[in-house]
Amino acid sequence: MLGASSVWTVPAFVERTFGDLHLGARDLATQAVTGKDDTIMIVLQLAGGNDGLNTVVPFEDDAYHKARPQLAKDAKDLIRLDDGIGLNASMPYLGEMYREGDLAVVQGVGYPNPNRSHFVSTSVWETGDTLARANTGWLGRYFDNACQGADPTVGISLKKTHPEAFGAMKNPGVSLSSPELYRWIHGGGEKAEAEQFFNSLNAPDDPVDGASIAESPGTKTGGIVGETNLDFLERVAMDARVSSKKILELAAKHRSTVSYPGTPVARSLNMVSRMIAGRMSTRVYYVSHGGFDTHNGQTNSHDRLLGQLDDALKAFFEDLKTQGNADRVTVMTFSEFGRRVSENASRGTDHGKASCLFVAGAPVKGGLYGRYPSLTDLDKGDLKHTVDFRQVYSTMLEQWLRTKSAPILGKNYGTLGFMG
Repeated sequence: MLGASSVWTVPAFVERTFGDLHLGARDLATQAVTGKDDTIMIVLQLAGGNDGLNTVVPFEDDAYHKARPQLAKDAKDLIRLDDGIGLNASMPYLGEMYREGDLAVVQGVGYPNPNRSHFVSTSVWETGDTLARANTGWLGRYFDNACQGADPTVGISLKKTHPEAFGAMKNPGVSLSSPELYRWIHGGGEKAEAEQFFNSLNAPDDPVDGASIAESPGTKTGGIVGETNLDFLERVAMDARVSSKKILELAAKHRSTVSYPGTPVARSLNMVSRMIAGRMSTRVYYVSHGGFDTHNGQTNSHDRLLGQLDDALKAFFEDLKTQGNADRVTVMTFSEFGRRVSENASRGTDHGKASCLFVAGAPVKGGLYGRYPSLTDLDKGDLKHTVDFRQVYSTMLEQWLRTKSAPILGKNYGTLGFMG
């Protein structure tokens, strides 16, 4: 594959853009990285701010029912996890995973001085920088520092836009967002249509756009000797196009016996399962499930979204079992923030702070992790976090991807033990 065996090098304008907070680039030993026969992580974003209080529910807490007279869940509407804690009944498969010890529920996850802005808080989670200043993502730093020499498919995103988490100096992974791709993979389309889409998606910019950042021809940059900035962009675009073709060819070979739902998140996980079955070298896949900004009429929409997540994960994990890959894959969810403790006048909830997240898969040491935040000792009406999200990242990096976390996250946050 073009570019797969070459050393990833960076021109001056990229160095200036991403260099300031690229943590520990020289402090981390390079791994021998391949997702063909090593561990794989799926990052699943619950975009919009998932309401953790109605996902993992403190149903015996009087303060919960007082704050949410219309939205509160009763014990009969939940899957009991522990004394006073229940899982939303829209997620029976995750409840089964919990009983089998394959689901870690991390409570009270957040960060110091939290921000209720979708944009800012998402940036904090994706960069791993609570001041939202970093110019690289936490996964991009993992790719650059621990996966040197890996081809561009070390990380693959099926999000509509390239995730900030993949921001990197050298290898930002590959992003795929293609209706043509899904039509072809799931029937009724043509391979040529998908390839044509990727040809246009990954083509270099028009000369007018490129000229604004390109140096004069033959200028030496921080990349390959004699390579201009525009040459660099064209080379990266070609890497992405060839990678996309490779992905199409590999995904076509897998014919699942598992029936997936028709939701976008299920289609994305179906595509991921095909890439895993096709023995892609990818270590990290990124998938998004949106719609969690539930300001109005929350009950039905939130339960529906959680049910879609549950159904998609059920099909995905069953597919992995039929492939024989279940022991190599874990899924970690995250959302940019939770919701406020009190419901609003529109039978919804507004932007909050701390929330919960899930880590799921056969390798997981299941159970409840972290401490459920107090519903009376609040931060301006919001839950106070009891677990720093970077401790979750550190656990995944150290105990699953098997690399040192401090050079990537800036310091040692310790681990929670759910992958131990």
